[in-house]
Amino acid sequence: MTRPAARSGSRTSADRLARLLNLVPYLLARPGIEIAEAAGDLGVTERQLREDLELLWVCGLPGYGPGDLIDMAFDGDRVTITYDAGIDRPLRLTPDEALALVVALRMLAETPGVANREAVERALAKIENAAGDLVGAPVAVRLPGDTRQVEALRSAVEGGRALRITYYTAARDETSERTIDPLRMLMVGGRAYVEAWCRRAEAVRLFRADRIDAVAELDEPAVVPPQARPHDLTEGVFRPSPDLPLITLRIGRGERWITEYYPCERVEAGDGDQWLVSLRVTDLGWARRFVLGLGPDVTVVAPAELADQVRAQALAALEAYGTPVGDNAPSADPAVGAVTQ
Repeated sequence: MTRPAARSGSRTSADRLARLLNLVPYLLARPGIEIAEAAGDLGVTERQLREDLELLWVCGLPGYGPGDLIDMAFDGDRVTITYDAGIDRPLRLTPDEALALVVALRMLAETPGVANREAVERALAKIENAAGDLVGAPVAVRLPGDTRQVEALRSAVEGGRALRITYYTAARDETSERTIDPLRMLMVGGRAYVEAWCRRAEAVRLFRADRIDAVAELDEPAVVPPQARPHDLTEGVFRPSPDLPLITLRIGRGERWITEYYPCERVEAGDGDQWLVSLRVTDLGWARRFVLGLGPDVTVVAPAELADQVRAQALAALEAYGTPVGDNAPSADPAVGAVTQ
């Protein structure tokens, strides 16, 4: 068979893959069919079909040697599949596969910052139409957080408008008013963020949508300085650096989850079930609240300043919940010693 000319650039890889998956079972059901007739049935040109047949010759099962690849025989302009490599049926989605695909596409359609939302929605419509009987009832997908906030942020990004927001900063446990010039919306770790130039900080900042208490679109365009650059989020939102405080904790079995959830610089096995864990934090105020929330099986090893802060906060909490002095009054010291050293 002569090598065909270069394939047309108008066909997409997805179109070709779908056609190839159905081509083998189609030919198996029609041994010896003329290429012109097959091309007409499949809605492609003879040249396109010959290209597909040539590609099938190098497709097959792992190993990809003789006896593994799809094989066919030609008799003039007629073709017969002689080995199908297991592709003997047109591709059909199971109910679970169809539902998973619909949910994934709906989640993508709802994700802020998707560049070509129209293409996602078109693909979703085609799949839902083809798999409607399999999926059954309509599927509704919503991102975590306040949908209205996310829509307001998305609208400002798409319209190029500045925003005034009321934002809660968890690291410092404070709420502030800010004017921002949005750059983009994005999803990281299942949460929606708006990345923007913060006029107060005079730098690019990430604002988590579910921590924005109020948002108002201003009657002025977003003005992003030329020096503003988006963050590299390939490794997550938090990027530990040597200039951030380093804390060391001794944790029990029940707190080992933090070594998977937070980037740790060091994890060492200690006595019994205990581990010694070191990680960078944004500031010691956040670290204090973090340690207090972990429970009694955590000990602050370093720095001493953090241990002092945790001890003072624990004593204040015990005093607030204290009972009148008497024979049954609990002692505060054991509880304090459980979280500090």
